[in-house]
Amino acid sequence: MKAFSYERATSPAQAASIVASKPGARFLAGGTNLLDLMKLEIETPSHLVDVQDLKLDRIEKTDQGGLRIGALVSNTALASDETVRRDYGVLTRAIVAGASGQLRNKATTAGNLLQRTRCPYFYDTNQPCNKRKPGSGCAAIDGFSRQLAVVGTSDKCIATYPGDMAVALRVLDATVETVLPDGKVRTIPLADFHRLPGTTPERDNALEQGELITAVTLPAPIGGTHIYYKVRDRASYAFALVSVAAVLRPDGTGRVAFGGVAAKPWRVEAAEAALPQGAKAVADRAFADAKPTPDNAFKIMLAERTLAAVIDQAKG
Repeated sequence: MKAFSYERATSPAQAASIVASKPGARFLAGGTNLLDLMKLEIETPSHLVDVQDLKLDRIEKTDQGGLRIGALVSNTALASDETVRRDYGVLTRAIVAGASGQLRNKATTAGNLLQRTRCPYFYDTNQPCNKRKPGSGCAAIDGFSRQLAVVGTSDKCIATYPGDMAVALRVLDATVETVLPDGKVRTIPLADFHRLPGTTPERDNALEQGELITAVTLPAPIGGTHIYYKVRDRASYAFALVSVAAVLRPDGTGRVAFGGVAAKPWRVEAAEAALPQGAKAVADRAFADAKPTPDNAFKIMLAERTLAAVIDQAKG
């Protein structure tokens, strides 16, 4: 791990200003992903700004009937919150499907959104990776790609976004609240928060340098049956090959988002209109532009079958 300086911020605006003014500075919250990357020298921040004292750890109801989740709310606290369990059950189910109890106790809402890919070539500093070192190439395209993306890819990167929580937040139409270095605030729909690789795979999200997430907001509850189904190589502590977050109504309509298939939670609203026709109709539309590798082409059929299981579970 390379040497770095450290300080604790006293307000969100101050934290944003410091990180914006210091090249190589990063925010530190739970540290469950950043510290691992620092140990491997994939991330080499010169300065860390600790935001854990900013009192962003509350879950509050909004005037619009929704929920505002502070950026520093732990995954454990969020998953166990009574309102979340009752009205946003897909979110609780997604969170407890990820990581371990110890990590969920430490991991934060904002940090979970910001976690980086687990592509093996991103983690192997001896291999070319455009996400880690722009312009170096993508070893995954002609390498072992079983875990990697099948849709939304580019000739620069086929890495996936690894998280579970964001897939549920996407199906719930969440928004991300931030503060900019000049103290102004803005709101980013989660649909626009994570970026597809395109020609700049090193940019994982829509945040500007120094922009700090302060909260995630959920709209009013939408009812229906909430299900999160995760398919993985082992029963726990593994990232999804494919996951499905769904909110389904008795008439067969609803919302669906897929995880483990793209560089962002994959939701195609136009495909949801086909839900009454069954899983195949939805998958055909959601993955119409898929470009899988020979190693991971199975994910498209797996996504369809996982969604079929979710639909059957909702009916039963």
